[in-house]
Amino acid sequence: MSPQSVNTRQATRQVRDVVFVDGVRTPFGKAGDKGIYHGTRADDLVVKCIRDLMRRNPSLPAERIDEVAIAATTQTGDQGLTIGRTAAMLAGLPQSVPGFAIDRMCAGAMTAVTTTAGSIAFGAYDVVIAGGVEHMGNHPMGAGADPNPRFLSERIVDPAALNMGNTAENLHDRFPAITKERADRYAVASQEKLAAAYRAGQIQPDMVPVAARRPEEGWKLHTADEPPRPGTTIDSLAELRTPFRAHGRVTAGNAAGLNDGATAAILASADAAEELGLPVKMRLVSYAFAGVEPQVMGIGPVPSTEKALAQAGLGIGDIGLFEINEAFAVQVLSFLDHFGIDQEDDRVNRYGGAIAVGHPLASSGVRLMTQLARQFEEDPSVRYGLTTMCIGLGMGGTVVWENPHHADFGKDA
Repeated sequence: MSPQSVNTRQATRQVRDVVFVDGVRTPFGKAGDKGIYHGTRADDLVVKCIRDLMRRNPSLPAERIDEVAIAATTQTGDQGLTIGRTAAMLAGLPQSVPGFAIDRMCAGAMTAVTTTAGSIAFGAYDVVIAGGVEHMGNHPMGAGADPNPRFLSERIVDPAALNMGNTAENLHDRFPAITKERADRYAVASQEKLAAAYRAGQIQPDMVPVAARRPEEGWKLHTADEPPRPGTTIDSLAELRTPFRAHGRVTAGNAAGLNDGATAAILASADAAEELGLPVKMRLVSYAFAGVEPQVMGIGPVPSTEKALAQAGLGIGDIGLFEINEAFAVQVLSFLDHFGIDQEDDRVNRYGGAIAVGHPLASSGVRLMTQLARQFEEDPSVRYGLTTMCIGLGMGGTVVWENPHHADFGKDA
């Protein structure tokens, strides 16, 4: 084939629309020997999600799944051995279905989605499963890691960059208007919004019940998240210690905890979804990742959002719903302040966030997407929403989505 023919073929290739079909997650647990998943394998949590996706979407033939991409930050033990492939096999998918593992720390599941979505848009896949898992009880953050000593000896990164809590304290330093009182107030609101969402039945529809066994309790079916602390008050948060800095501002109350859990989602081309009778809960509009100084990694969602919005030809005012991962309250507040959004704005984290529900690292990106899809269904007046998160070692990731229930859905696609 001549170079001219290749160029002509590339020029005429059509990028396909990618849609979010469905997403589920396990209840999130507290990491450690007192958590609900102590003694449960990480890969078994992923299997639960994949099986439930197939149950919820009976019109999808298993052999039509073109890829299974599962993220994990610590890819060893029960989170190793190319977990996308092994979890697919354990879930009973045909051996013809391939799979792979992926890592971008907290944005693992988000990257599993964007990576496979790009392949769908290109035409390599029609239908995929993408998600993530983190069993921080089995694999504590950083366990087994061996950072190159050049990072510190050559001052490639500030020492604080290797501890996420320290990076959050640095963010407070950079933005002194974000006080501990503001962070605590945001954290209380997160707890209250999650509790309200549970009461309204907005969380439970996308939750996969998980039976887990603990020696002292035997088998128990878990149908709700373990980390939430209903009844949290400003006064109770004010009494918590600041473990990362004496007289600091970051506490266990205004940050996400150490958690276990898994998520998974079905993505498809719009044509494949129509052919197979699959629901369309969102359309992917654009996505972007960006790097920032590792010692203030929490600011990462700002440049990634600016980049994703520019790619979509949208402005921040076009976004009607925000799902922002709450690794730390200060990280969310720095994003909101940058874009001139009030921290009590009803568009932001309507169901609460990771401060309340937990943050099992690589799994959280799909939780954000699943919650946004549910809110799109509830509020057809909103056309665009975004999911965004900060990422360890100084990055941010953002995905912009369109609501299929909006009257103008797809008109500018």
